[in-house]
Amino acid sequence: MTQVDFHDIHAETPVFEEVAAQYREFTAAWDAAADADARLAVLERWDALRRELETWEAWVGLRFQQATQDEARKAAREVRDEMLPKLQELEIDLVKHLVGSTHKAEIAAHFGAHLLDLWACKTASYDPSIEEEVVAESKASAAYTELVSSASFEFKGETLNLSQLAKYAQDADRDTRYEAARLKWDWFAANAEALDALFDELVQLRRRQAEKLGYPSYVELAYRKLGRTDYDREDVARYRRAVRDHVVPLAGQLRARQREALGVDKLMAWDHAVLDPQGSPRPVGDHDWMLARARTMFDEMGESLGRFFGLMADGNFLDLKAREGKAGGGFCTSFPTRGMPFIFANFNGTKGDVEVFTHEVGHAFQNWSSRDKESVDYMWPTYEAAEVHSMSLEFLTWPHMEKFFGDDAERFRRVHLTDSLTFLPYGVAVDHFQHLVFENPSATPADRLEMWQEMRRTYLPLEDWGDLARPSAGGLWQGQGHIYKSPFYYIDYTLAQVCALQFLGLAKDDPQRALDTYVTLCRRGGEAPFQDLVRSAGLRSPFDDGCLEDVVRTASESLGL
Repeated sequence: MTQVDFHDIHAETPVFEEVAAQYREFTAAWDAAADADARLAVLERWDALRRELETWEAWVGLRFQQATQDEARKAAREVRDEMLPKLQELEIDLVKHLVGSTHKAEIAAHFGAHLLDLWACKTASYDPSIEEEVVAESKASAAYTELVSSASFEFKGETLNLSQLAKYAQDADRDTRYEAARLKWDWFAANAEALDALFDELVQLRRRQAEKLGYPSYVELAYRKLGRTDYDREDVARYRRAVRDHVVPLAGQLRARQREALGVDKLMAWDHAVLDPQGSPRPVGDHDWMLARARTMFDEMGESLGRFFGLMADGNFLDLKAREGKAGGGFCTSFPTRGMPFIFANFNGTKGDVEVFTHEVGHAFQNWSSRDKESVDYMWPTYEAAEVHSMSLEFLTWPHMEKFFGDDAERFRRVHLTDSLTFLPYGVAVDHFQHLVFENPSATPADRLEMWQEMRRTYLPLEDWGDLARPSAGGLWQGQGHIYKSPFYYIDYTLAQVCALQFLGLAKDDPQRALDTYVTLCRRGGEAPFQDLVRSAGLRSPFDDGCLEDVVRTASESLGL
């Protein structure tokens, strides 16, 4: 594959009238097509246009995340946000025309029935009547990103943003961990009114969307937006109950072990990121050193991963250093016209740099592996399946952790597995909280604090924030950006974690088979729904009876429980 450089990518803002004319041409050409080959040619031209539009959408969004205070980038993002609903309307009108034609079966025969299911989710989750709410939702979501990205702290002689401050949550010194937590949550307390106002706005915008589309609540609409075609909210509720019954007690055992190892009378929330007095394991080199080690690691893992990572690194498709004005967190996006993904992260010198990096490489490798799918709809799977690729690669890279942690590699693996298990109750708490919020959209900010307290009592009973007022009162959820920006996404991380833990078990028994199975799964992209994809890899669905218990039992045995 020819080397592509990110700096050569520049996506011009589309002219809506020109795009609309192309859509009219597609409709006319479809109706006039003499045979299946001619109709397939229409779909190919449409797919090429969608790849151009998605490249523009991703490029504008990424550049804003890289510099949230840049006025030109903010303006470009606002133009994009205004246009996206109109482009979505064009797409949905064409989809309705295609599936309403006499050639619907022809589409299913060529692309698979899953494509029609994904299209059905699209048509059921948008209508021109909600355009105003969709645009406003995008703006409010961006406002959250800007607000959180503006946080600045003076600590230990440094000026830090939230991503950089997070490294001190893993410090060996308990007082340092407490002070870092205090600074963070004092900021959230000081900005609570603005954060509440933004969330109130988002809840009402989403509620109105659901009402206009005829849904009983936003919950049902969100499931359609996320393309969930092979499970529903009852399956998710049953899964949450299984986490409550089987993982919460295990997390209690792990916290008790942690308290004993740290030698403290009471384990506080700011202790959770540190499992022993040494503090959290840290990579023993800087950004450039880590990238060099990563290149060696992926070369050793096989030609596919090695070649792919070389293209990413040499083409500048990595933005990993934290800096002022840059949005927090990590994600992967892609530019379909160039067949290349992009990884965004915020290195802060902690073990999380390795975890987030390998996680996002998993997303990127899957997308790159699926770049030649006939339909752009299949370049990414639905979110819970996508997280299987990312979380599994975190575990599949375990044999190479000595490259990053040296003699601390085995301790890193133990901490990583412990964190993976204790994350599950938090992940389902976030999901359950969102169900409560959107089932009760008239709830006040105080009501939502109590909703989170209910989640804490149910899933996180040992969490104690002491004298830190905001999280103690139930405001912890405001630091979870997914709740603002990507509603109902968060459960996908936990579902994928159950699958990734199965990959870990497979890798212990047969490393090469596990890696080969992983690569094959990545190449399938999104050509099937979540449960079909994981079962095709020989994994059990998290919704299967007994799956969660078996996976957690095996993992806990690895930790000596």
